[in-house]
Amino acid sequence: MPNSMTGYGRASKDALTIDLRSVNHRYLDISVRTPRSYAFLEEPLKALAARSAGRGKIEIGVTVDNLAAETVKIALNRPVLESYLAAARTLEEEYGVVNDIRAAAALRFPDVMAAARQEPETEAVTATALFAAGEAFADFNAARAREGARLAEDIEVKLTEIGRLTAFIEARMPENVAAYRERLRLKITEILEQRSFDESRILTEAAVYADRICADEELVRLKSHVAALRGMLKQSGAVGRKMDFLVQEFMREANTIGSKCGDTETVSFVVDLKSEIEKIREQVQNIE
Repeated sequence: MPNSMTGYGRASKDALTIDLRSVNHRYLDISVRTPRSYAFLEEPLKALAARSAGRGKIEIGVTVDNLAAETVKIALNRPVLESYLAAARTLEEEYGVVNDIRAAAALRFPDVMAAARQEPETEAVTATALFAAGEAFADFNAARAREGARLAEDIEVKLTEIGRLTAFIEARMPENVAAYRERLRLKITEILEQRSFDESRILTEAAVYADRICADEELVRLKSHVAALRGMLKQSGAVGRKMDFLVQEFMREANTIGSKCGDTETVSFVVDLKSEIEKIREQVQNIE
């Protein structure tokens, strides 16, 4: 059964959280948002997404708790501090200035303390991110499968209605052709009633034209398309684009059938038929 292109998933591992969401898209479009120092996660996460989905616009968000505490380390600049202390001792020994430097004062000297940004451990963080992303994609795909099942059920209902409408139109077609042939014969007879003419030739031409307005071939193809779409609803993977192309064929056949149907009752059923096809087309847009 096909999946929907819309879904959501979320999972956490240690201090790292992965959020996934997707919407409809003609192709597979993946974007990843990470903190600047975690940009190395973009490609592994994109690769995982490409293995998990075939179509859709997928957005992956990465958040890290306590990011500032994890990535910034305060370090003592020993050479600078020792220079300050040596200068203080010189003042005391050579000039008799009391050396009363305390730790709090020393830490306020320029450049004694340095804030060094720690880069995350690439391999460890990548493993953590992929673990969390794997769980998030499991939820994501489960949600897409549930929505896909709902879409398939709805499409199946509409295919059943198309079958009912097609059967009615098919049953009416011989009557429509016969009625058209008789109307044409009467009209020609009326026009030529004052002249001599070959009635068999006129009837032959009427029969030929009546066959042209018969929609039997289109009805057969439409039923074939319905069977093909039902088969696709049982498949997995990215079948949405194939379904979309097939539903376009549905509409072509329905338009041709409509152009060949002359009586009001049959035309109204063709309008209903096209309405159901359009509803299926809208649902197919959501399938991966």
